[in-house]
Amino acid sequence: MPIQIYNSLTKKKEEFKPLAAPKVNLYSCGVTVYDDCHIGHARSLYIFEVIRRYLKYRGFKVNFVRNITDIDDKIINRANELKVKWDELVGKYIVRYYEDLNALGLEKADFEPRATENIPEMLKFIQGLIDKGYAYATSTGVYFSVRKFAGYGKLSGQSVEQMLTGVRKDADETKEDPLDFALWKSSKPGEPSWPSPWGNGRPGWHIECSVMSTKYLKTQTLDIHAGGRDLIFPHHENEIAQAEALTGKQFAKYWIHHGLLTIDGQKMSKSLGNFITIKEAIEKYLPDVLKMFFLQSHYASPVDFTEKRMEEATKWYTSFVYLFSQIQNLQPAFFDLAKAKDLESLEEIDKEKLEFIKAMDNDFNTPQALVALERIKSYCYSLMTVENIGANAEKIKYATKTIRELLSILALAPDQVDPLDKRLAHDTGLRDAIHKVLAETRDKDWATSKQKEREQAKKEKNYAEADRIRKELEDNGFIVLDRKNGSSELRRK
Repeated sequence: MPIQIYNSLTKKKEEFKPLAAPKVNLYSCGVTVYDDCHIGHARSLYIFEVIRRYLKYRGFKVNFVRNITDIDDKIINRANELKVKWDELVGKYIVRYYEDLNALGLEKADFEPRATENIPEMLKFIQGLIDKGYAYATSTGVYFSVRKFAGYGKLSGQSVEQMLTGVRKDADETKEDPLDFALWKSSKPGEPSWPSPWGNGRPGWHIECSVMSTKYLKTQTLDIHAGGRDLIFPHHENEIAQAEALTGKQFAKYWIHHGLLTIDGQKMSKSLGNFITIKEAIEKYLPDVLKMFFLQSHYASPVDFTEKRMEEATKWYTSFVYLFSQIQNLQPAFFDLAKAKDLESLEEIDKEKLEFIKAMDNDFNTPQALVALERIKSYCYSLMTVENIGANAEKIKYATKTIRELLSILALAPDQVDPLDKRLAHDTGLRDAIHKVLAETRDKDWATSKQKEREQAKKEKNYAEADRIRKELEDNGFIVLDRKNGSSELRRK
């Protein structure tokens, strides 16, 4: 079954056909480093990592680039506010961004270029637009002539008249048209700047992504351009205009946009006191629980961060942690004892694995994929009773392997979590039931092992050691019945 992706450009779901399969060129707009990353950033960083992982799982070779905006009005204003150098501010928050990425258990993109490292390429790009008549210089910078690009508005679906209503009233009077946007901004006294043919200044925000995406992916047409829904206009619209005006080629085949995040129904804002950084969130919730919360909504949908929804995500994730905790406590003795072998297939589990893949093929439908995972987990639990746990060893092992494989696509690792972590849902009642099974299974394996040690001690006529082991077994709830032929039977008290 081919992968279907909802394309924000065409406004419909399409079969995914990269330009040079199996290679896929994926670009995502990254962070602007003037403050700590918040949980809205976490959703963006996470969902595009899941998409990258799933494409790889389906056999594609993904080249992933995500930029870092390290020069911007917000950076300059924040540095002035804190009375620090702009590059000192940037350096601090780049370090903190990577701390957040690591804490979330997410990999870096293949390239994460900084805007200030690519200014020569931006200057060349801007000059090319001027030479083609799409841009012009004024005393305040260089601007792109929006009305000269016939396709302007095709991503956002807005007409020029609609765009004009959103133009700032204090717009630069040196521009030929209020809609024209800056490619290069002349520097003001005290601001960071770089030399250019149009005077000292810095690049505009939009030019950064067009240049870095095509440079590091080594193509003029991206397979996928990704970002938040709030970037469609003007950022992504402007990226398309300047890139296609210069090259004459389609800038990106597929545009993927994730929905925005609110806090208890309100937009996240420091002024409202509901601004939650990634660092603050994972002090209270496990990183994987935050990811689980994101997965429960389709990536393109808005998502509302509430205490209740986080509690639900915590309980669901806890059940996976306890499952792996039980499995790990049974290994290696349990599987060695049962002489379990790898199964090539198991119909009940393979059916749900296929449902997982179908869901992900359908525009990365993670809520539906979680349903399939839940059914595999429940099936695995049904196999793990004291009465039949040994007989089901091979099935349990196969189910565990499949769950781990699918969770890895979602960048989840409950098998790496301490089941006693205070951030888990320890009040679910599930813990006590699992611990009971664990205790009974482990005790029986331990007692069987001790019985063998005692029989060996008797063979060696080391009766003192045999008596010591008998006493140890009795202290732990087992009795040993010795037979006349020298064998013995182990029973619970």
